[in-house]
This record gives sequence, C-alpha cells and structure tokens, in this order.
Amino acid sequence: MECETASITDELLASYRELGGINHLDGANLPSKCAVSALCSDLLKILFPGFFEAEAVQTEDVADLTKRRVSDVMQRLRHEVLPSLASQPSPPDDPASMADCLVCSFMHQIPAIRALLHKDVRAAFDGDPAASSRDEVILAYPGLEAIATQRMAHVLYQMGLPLIPRMMTEWAHSRTGIDIHPGAVIGEYFFIDHGTGVVIGETARIGHHVKLYQGVGLVARSLAAGQRLRGRRRHPTLEDHVTLYASATIVGDITIGRGSTIGANVFVTESVPPDSVVALGDQRHEIRKRPQPVPVT
Repeated sequence: MECETASITDELLASYRELGGINHLDGANLPSKCAVSALCSDLLKILFPGFFEAEAVQTEDVADLTKRRVSDVMQRLRHEVLPSLASQPSPPDDPASMADCLVCSFMHQIPAIRALLHKDVRAAFDGDPAASSRDEVILAYPGLEAIATQRMAHVLYQMGLPLIPRMMTEWAHSRTGIDIHPGAVIGEYFFIDHGTGVVIGETARIGHHVKLYQGVGLVARSLAAGQRLRGRRRHPTLEDHVTLYASATIVGDITIGRGSTIGANVFVTESVPPDSVVALGDQRHEIRKRPQPVPVT
C-alpha cells in the first residue's frame, strides 16, 4: 500500500508540473471557491434575515446582528477581491484601495437589491397558486435563491470584478439547477417557476414582469467562433410581460416582443413581434382504452 501511495503521489506531482491548475502556488493567488460559497450563504442571510439560518432572529438583536454580519462579510469579501484583482492581465496599481472601494460600493447597493427581490417575491406569489405565502417563496423556491445570487453577482460584474461574480452564480447553479450568468440584465418582477434546467446567457436582456418555466434556455447560436465572440451581443432579449413555457429555447441575438407567450418545447431562432403566441404546429393525441389482459384459465 505504501509503494502505491508513493507511486500515485509521483504521478500527481508530474501532472501538476505538466498541466498546472494549482491555486495558491508560486504566483498570484485566486479567490477561494469555499470562501466565496460561504460568502454567498452569509449574503443571503443579510438579504433575508432569519430565513437562511437555524436560530430565530429577535427584533432587539437585528441592529447588532446586522452590523456584525456586514463587518464580517466585508472583511472576508475584501480578502477574496484582492486576489481576484491581482489575477487580471493588468492588475491595478493600488489593489488594496480598489478592493476597499469595490466592497464598500457593493455593500451600499444591498438595500437596492433587497427592493428588487421584494418585487421578485411578489411576482412568484402572485403568479403561482401553489404558493401559500411570501414566506414560503423565500424559504422554498429555488428560483428566488438563484435570482438573489445573480442580482448580487451582477453588481460585482458591472464593476468589472473578475472571477467572483461567476463563482457566485455557479454556486447558485449547483444548488438550484438554474444557470444565470452574472452579466445578464434582469428587470423587475422576475419569476422562474420550478426552475430546474433554466439557462440564461451572459448578454441576455430580460424586461419587467417576465415569467420562465423549467428547462427554458436563453442561449447563443453555435459557439464555433469561441473567444472571438467575447463582448458581443449573442443572447436573446425578452421584452416586458413575456412568458416562456417549459423547455422553450430562444437562440441568438433576437427579440421576443412585449406581451408574447412562447409555448413549451418551441425552438425560436428569429424575432417575435409583440403580443404574439408561438407554439408547435397542430399535434393530435390519441386517447384509447388500455387493452384488458386475457384472463388465465
């Protein structure tokens, strides 16, 4: 067993030398995946006090608890922002000052993010007869958790911070099955029902009062051009009051007009005018009585 351990270790060390891919070694560190995951969890506690923790929050404790949490999150986030800034091809001259500025600016926007999420909770409750209360939406709906994380990550993305915004949304992806790139622009009253398998690409634009069901994809056309497409619009725009039913796929830089409905399993590759209904062609289903088994004699 000992010789096997030594042999495996040697093979791994050779792989490390040949392929690289080691963080915190001989160069600028990268943000910690574990640390960013923990930050996402604690940021949700700041957004929704009492909903993402085991202990009840008492009214008289809210001020002190919030102050402690904000201070703790800011220090830990700064610790991850510094290596994120250093990872850029042209790092800033004063990364410490820039990290302080980014973290402070981000945390100051948390109240505005909460205001947006308040409307998202309303959209989910108003749009889903299965929701018994708004508290249930916060506690049990994966779509809200994915949207909350993306809205925070989007702020950092707009600031130009590398790595961390994508790490945040991938943390939410792993928990919810909902993949929203931090670059996507999402309007107010957004609701993802069920959510599993939803994909929203980097340059997607979503208006107000939009509703998506499970399996919806807002995706780019063939990515054969790869990195040459970086920075270009390549994902759809959904205008206000659009509904996309399960497994609808909208492809490329096209627009789904205001008030339109896209039916289930539809594959859309061209723009749709406002107030349209897009559905598959006439499909007939045959309903027949199941044959009865022949009795054994």
